Amino acid sequence: MEPAVQDGTYQGRSDPVAIAVAPNGGRRTKADHPALPVTPDELAHVAAASLDAGAAMIHVHVRDRDGRHLLDAEAYRAATAAIKARVGERLVIQITSEALGAYRPEQQMRVTLETRPEAVSLALREFVPDETHEAPFASFLGTLRAEKIAPQIILYSPEEASYLATLAGRGVIPFDNLPVLYVLGRYTVDQRSRPADLLPFLAPSDSTFGHWMVCAFGAQETACVTAAALLGGHARVGFENNLFLPDGTVARGNQDLVAATRQAIEACGLAVVDADTLRSQWMGV
Repeated sequence: MEPAVQDGTYQGRSDPVAIAVAPNGGRRTKADHPALPVTPDELAHVAAASLDAGAAMIHVHVRDRDGRHLLDAEAYRAATAAIKARVGERLVIQITSEALGAYRPEQQMRVTLETRPEAVSLALREFVPDETHEAPFASFLGTLRAEKIAPQIILYSPEEASYLATLAGRGVIPFDNLPVLYVLGRYTVDQRSRPADLLPFLAPSDSTFGHWMVCAFGAQETACVTAAALLGGHARVGFENNLFLPDGTVARGNQDLVAATRQAIEACGLAVVDADTLRSQWMGV
């Protein structure tokens, strides 16, 4: 869905908004928040609570025995099985391929294909650090398309969005409508994103994507993703990037952030989608 702006006038949107929960990430631990999920059972509990609060998707990180970030097919299958035992098909389960400096692109690709998830997030800067990686990335995306695994490309800057659009324009991307995630801000100490951080991604250009989602850092997370929803995007919230509710208090759990987002979106006259609607949007890319 493109930004709902025509001739400088906001036109609004009538289609519903997808909310994804990102409950843990690869950096935070229970020292940051005791309700941060690490084990498959904890992820399943958060999945069920977030579904009830309005989420259509869960973005999953797994950890090793020492609580460190892990890319491992067996661990992903265990987490996926636990989540499905609680919520069935009522959430899209998206795994991460995030490297966190510990994995190479070929390892990220292998784990994804061994896991065979419904959906996977891929950071463009990790898979295509330079033009020599364009062909392997295109081939990998082609395999994902054949295997019916829905990719979502993580973009950390407007420049990365422009580069991805250039790749698509050159025929490197084997999708007509590739879902993307705009990250507002950076992983830094005391990072605080603002709604205005979204504007450079939406500046008039050829880099606007049909299905785009936003995540943000800090207590203005809800404001950032609500602004995105009003402009045609979708929302990702959770402890991966933020622990705070809009009033500045610490959330009791990820479900509180999902609920706050749903409340804000619905207060703007918009509805939220369920997992099946999100699947229909993504699987048709």
